Amino acid sequence: MDTIRDRVSSQSLPARNLTYDTNIDFKDNVGLMIEMGEVRLESIEIATFLKKNIQLKQICQKILFQKIIDRAARERNITITDEEIQAESDRQRRERKLEKAADTIAWLADEMISPQEWEAGIRDRLLAKKLSQALFSKEVEKFFAENKLYFEQILLYQIVVPYEKLAWEIFYQIEEEEMSFYQAAHLYDIDEKRRQNCGFEGKINRGGIKPDIATVIFSARPREIINPFQTEQGYHILMVEEFIAPQLTPEVSQDIFNKLFDEWLFSELNYLLHNATEKTYTNHAK
Repeated sequence: MDTIRDRVSSQSLPARNLTYDTNIDFKDNVGLMIEMGEVRLESIEIATFLKKNIQLKQICQKILFQKIIDRAARERNITITDEEIQAESDRQRRERKLEKAADTIAWLADEMISPQEWEAGIRDRLLAKKLSQALFSKEVEKFFAENKLYFEQILLYQIVVPYEKLAWEIFYQIEEEEMSFYQAAHLYDIDEKRRQNCGFEGKINRGGIKPDIATVIFSARPREIINPFQTEQGYHILMVEEFIAPQLTPEVSQDIFNKLFDEWLFSELNYLLHNATEKTYTNHAK
């Protein structure tokens, strides 16, 4: 249902127009050397690969994000203790079923990182979380209250078929109780997984549905069959099993934290890049 849902996450925030030079100059081709078994990879090869796969800018942004987080945490005297790092490393070991120290060492070696680098990564993630809470803990409830409609949810069923005539035939057969919605989905949906699930699409936020379609869906009654409509996927027939009132659950709170923190990071990055450009221009003019 990708053509209907505009999933909102940290990756689907409004696009920022960040344009800056990402050329990397390795003097005399000397830099980081990574060994995988008997094979060696030089830093220039890694940078070139990232460029060719349009990933270099994203990696550079993440590095700058961490610099921004480190600076902001220092300014606010936010730190991560050894005990917090230990607790998180223990949690990760349990999650990966690394019961013995030897298992952990073997896993780290396979991932090509040292224990110190692993702990440094844990520290960075914990620091980002603690900083986001310090910055936005008082903003989450306010954001939720101002955007309650966005957090309305539904349990949605749908059928997608390739032809308009077929969609209307199925719609009328369901309306006239010649077959149930679930039977029709199991027989006709173009998606195998949905056929197996008798049309069940899942729990979906109102904010994750295109506005024009959301208006139609949230105007319907529970279990009402919604008239077929077309998208790039085909012709859709929808049924809402249940409307769920918005609640500020821990999951929703974390989503809001992530959204506010990501927007703050992009804003800080824009400021950093703009100032760096201004300084570069000023120094060049001198």
